Formats: sequence, structure tokens, C-alpha cells
Amino acid sequence: MRIFAGMLLLAEIVAGQGIERARDESVPAQAEAIYERGLQYLAKSQNSEGGWTDGSGGEPAVVGLCVAAFLAHGEDPNNGPYAKTIRKGVEYILSKQEATNGYIGNSMYNHAFATKALAESYGMVDNPKIAPALKKAVELILSAQKRNRYGAWRYTPQSTDADTTVTGCCMVALFAARNAGVAVPDEALKKGLAYLAKCRGSDGSVGYTSNFGGKPTLTAICTLCFSLAKDRESRGYKASLEYLKKNIDYRERYYPYYYEYYMAQALFHSDEAAWKEWNARTIRYFGTIQNREGAFPGGQGPAFSTAGALLSLALNYRYLPIFEK
Repeated sequence: MRIFAGMLLLAEIVAGQGIERARDESVPAQAEAIYERGLQYLAKSQNSEGGWTDGSGGEPAVVGLCVAAFLAHGEDPNNGPYAKTIRKGVEYILSKQEATNGYIGNSMYNHAFATKALAESYGMVDNPKIAPALKKAVELILSAQKRNRYGAWRYTPQSTDADTTVTGCCMVALFAARNAGVAVPDEALKKGLAYLAKCRGSDGSVGYTSNFGGKPTLTAICTLCFSLAKDRESRGYKASLEYLKKNIDYRERYYPYYYEYYMAQALFHSDEAAWKEWNARTIRYFGTIQNREGAFPGGQGPAFSTAGALLSLALNYRYLPIFEK
């Protein structure tokens, strides 16, 4: 089994008590309390198939985010208290993959987030089906890019147009797969970054399909991709970072957890001081909206909302390789 360097932080053997995770004392107590309640909710509400029966909880993307939320907290997927939850989630994702072409779900959103979850599970979850499924999933992302006239992605593998949200999640999936040891051509990453750069305006903000109408959510996605590529010195990147810092109090109205998920990572990889400020505010805010069961409110259902909220706080733990600077 492949073992990520980050896994060395996950566990210490305690006589008579099995495996206990090492905890970083620098993690704010409120963040830990929020995270624990959220995981308890996700574990209790998972259905027998491995998904969640609420809103979008049956989508492979959402299941992938839920699986990632457990792994990002350092949960042992093989022997820990949430091992069954994690493994059922992974099996659910695998069951939704087409055998012929490796496509997972019914959209590139689903496919990309599910691929990312498989990449994060590979080497952690003891399941021999993950490696071939991950390889096929990555091949589909790459083949979809090749037929796209922008060298990017949109809603389906056959799409010839592109947008920054789908492109961003496909790019992050490729970076996660590369971290897991899957071959990802440099040229594919360069083409994806080039498309994102074309959608960046003079003020650093990033638009949906062009450099007009930039928004913090889209800018956070773009900034994260360039950070993961270790491409942080360009004028455009620095302008985007300044744009995000100026909008640090922004709250996304329609997809709040999608924004916070990306904003956390974008700031963490680019400006730790700004991330700490944003993180402290977000912890306080999440403490006021999490319900007694541990779930978070949202139009896409509590599974998506809760997983998104928890992953927005996951940089406090930094267990996943993609969270490493």
C-alpha cells in the first residue's frame, strides 16, 4: 500500500485502545468541536448504499466531499471509528463509475470531485479497486480536455466550451491524482492554467467564461489552481490574491460552502496571515449556524453543506497531501 507522508501524523498506537490520532494543540478548540459534531452527523445519516438521502447527497461529488471530510480530519479509514463510513462512501463512488470509459456520475462536476476523493483515498483506504478506477477517471479528464477547443472543461466529457468552475475542479482533481502517484502530463496542467489566466481581469478577479464579471468564488478557484502549480510569482496571481484579501468578508449567497471550500485553500496556500484571519472569522460564523445534530443548512442538502463546511476548516489539520504547501 502506498503511504502518504501526511499519514505519518495520523495515528499512534495506544495499548488497549487501538489507534488514536495525534492532535495538533494549535487547532482551535471550537474548530475541533464543530468538526467532530459534523463528522458524527455524516456518519449517522449515511444510508446503507454509502451515500446520503438528502438533496444532492446521492451525487458522487457529494459523497466524495464527505469521504474527504473524514480523511482530512485524520480518520483511520481501515480500523478507526469512522472506517465503515469512509469505506462505504468509497465503494459508492466506485459503483457509479462506468466500466467502459471511467466516467463517474452524470457531470464533470461529479466526475472531478469523485476523482479527487479516489486520489485522496488511494494509499489510505485498503481497497484494490481504487487504483484502476483512479487511473481510468484521470484518463477521462485528460481525454475530455483534448477534445475541448479551450484546453479546459465544462459539463460533460464531450463539451467543447469551458468555464472556470468545472475547469477548476478538474484541475484540482489532476493535482490530487498527481500527488497520489498517477501520471498527469505537464502540458495538460499548463493548458488548464492558461484558460484560467485568460478569464482573469485586470483587477485580479476571475469571471465565469471570460475576464468579465469576476467574483470571489471564481477567483478563489483560479488562485488555488495556480498555487498548486507552484506558480505564484506572476502579476496576475498577485492581483488575484489582493482581490481576495479585499473581499475577505464576502459571503456567497447561493453556494456558500462551495466558496468557503475554495477560499480556505486559496488563502492558505498564498497568504497564511490572511488565512488565519479568515479562518478565525469562519470558525465563529460556523459555530452560530451548525445545528444540534451537527449539520449545516443549505439548499443542496445537509450532506453537501456539512462536508463543504468541514473541508473549509480542514486546513487546521493539514492531513491531506493537497493541503501541504
